[in-house]
Amino acid sequence: MSKYQEDFINDTLIGSLLSETKEDPALVREVLAKSLSKAPLNLEETAILLSIKSPQLKEELFETARKLKRSIYGNRIVLFAPLYVGNHCINDCKYCGFRRSLRTTVRKTLSDAELVEEITALENMGHKRLILVYGESPVYSPEFIAHTVSLCYSTKAGHGEIRRVNINAAPLDVEGFRTVKAAGIGTFQVFQETYHKPTYAAMHPAGTRKGDYLWRLNAMDRAFEAGIDDCGIGALFGLYDWRFEVMGLVSHAIHLREKFGVGPHTISFPRIQPANGLDLELPWKVSDEDFEHLVAVLRLAVPYTGLIMTARENESVRSRVMEFGVSQIDAGTRLEIGGYHSSVHGQELDREQFLIGDTRPLDSVIRWLLQKGYIPSFCTSCYRKGRTGEHFMEYAVPGFIGQLCTPNAILTLTEYLEDYGSEETAEAGYALIRRKLERMTDTRRKEIVEERIEKIKNGHRDLYF
Repeated sequence: MSKYQEDFINDTLIGSLLSETKEDPALVREVLAKSLSKAPLNLEETAILLSIKSPQLKEELFETARKLKRSIYGNRIVLFAPLYVGNHCINDCKYCGFRRSLRTTVRKTLSDAELVEEITALENMGHKRLILVYGESPVYSPEFIAHTVSLCYSTKAGHGEIRRVNINAAPLDVEGFRTVKAAGIGTFQVFQETYHKPTYAAMHPAGTRKGDYLWRLNAMDRAFEAGIDDCGIGALFGLYDWRFEVMGLVSHAIHLREKFGVGPHTISFPRIQPANGLDLELPWKVSDEDFEHLVAVLRLAVPYTGLIMTARENESVRSRVMEFGVSQIDAGTRLEIGGYHSSVHGQELDREQFLIGDTRPLDSVIRWLLQKGYIPSFCTSCYRKGRTGEHFMEYAVPGFIGQLCTPNAILTLTEYLEDYGSEETAEAGYALIRRKLERMTDTRRKEIVEERIEKIKNGHRDLYF
């Protein structure tokens, strides 16, 4: 077997753990206590948390997830925007609005000029972090992806600039990953969609590139070999049993940690949403209650991995689930190709991959986060300081990252308030900043943050620890 054809998803073990593990309050509390030590959970321990059914134990699970999130990430939420570069695709995934056999989809790839317009529009909103999204097509070669990344970094609008570009694209070979790494990307995401092999085969027709389960499963191994140590994994919840998918994600994280010494940088857990031409029976749709459960379990099972919740979810769901471990969300999201600089309002499913649930503009989302006591953050300092992969763990595991994250979040929030925030958002933002500064116990660090806030108000930008 090729080293890139390794099947580390043990279906039999996962199936037996899910069927045989019954709710046991003593075992649940033992695992919850362990999780507060910030140690990753194994599959058996994850199955114990997935077995929880009683309301009391579920609330204990949620409260433990809240505590763990606060101890590692504080109350900051990192913001980003997805930017769809093109939707041509050679795959025929049955749940996707971009599948090749769907003739009603409007196909488009942004030209360089159109991409610059999109980036400029996003910078004028205040975004600093993007994830570029591509269909799977020979058009979107590693060289093409690297070129679009370079355009993002070189496009400036006033004080606006993109400081981190992440990628969501088809799996590449090792040389392809090296090409995109050389462009200065942040995280490269590849979602397995479903870890359940029979469901994967049913959703991704044989003969298509995506129909090769193991090629996709081993994508992050090839990325690590190419030197990309910030990798993102995910599953599309609703295709199969949500508990199996959680176990698949945890198995994937364990595999990467054992093989490369560091787990995934992020995990995403989107739920399937309406899409152009979607006409599938979906017996495994995930309820809001189960969605909260799975996020809390992931937070405890992979404590130092960022959890991303997308705008697929509506404001109400996002409000509740953020408490249990989410550290990143997108905001001001448009999924149409060219949608950020377009004058068209509302969603057009023939131009989008799926329907989104939170269509609020960035400023509204930031004000909402402030009102809930979160610090909206555009920080990119860890990536640019080299605190990635194993180096990130050196900072994160002892808890030192907290000394960096809150100050950097405050500084990037100040930039936003000065350059883009509405009057109402600025008022709420500076009130929260004052409260955070008052609670800082490190006097010298507080003085430096206050000095840098004044520098930002006087025109300086991109100040970070």
